Amino acid sequence: MSPSSSSPAQPCAAESANEAIRVFMRERAGRPLFADERAEYEQLLAAWAATQRCGLVETV
Repeated sequence: MSPSSSSPAQPCAAESANEAIRVFMRERAGRPLFADERAEYEQLLAAWAATQRCGLVETV
C-alpha cells in the first residue's frame, strides 16, 4: 500500500466536519444567519476545507 492511499482517519474527519455544517444549517433553516452565527459557520467551513486540503496533500 502506498502512502497516497486514503487513510481511514481522513474520510472520518471530512464526514464529521460536513455533518457539523449540515446540523448547524438545519437548526437555522428558513432564516438568515446572525453575525455571530455567520462567524461560526465560517469556522465550520474552514475546518471542512482543512480536511479537504489534507486529503489533497496526501494524494499528491
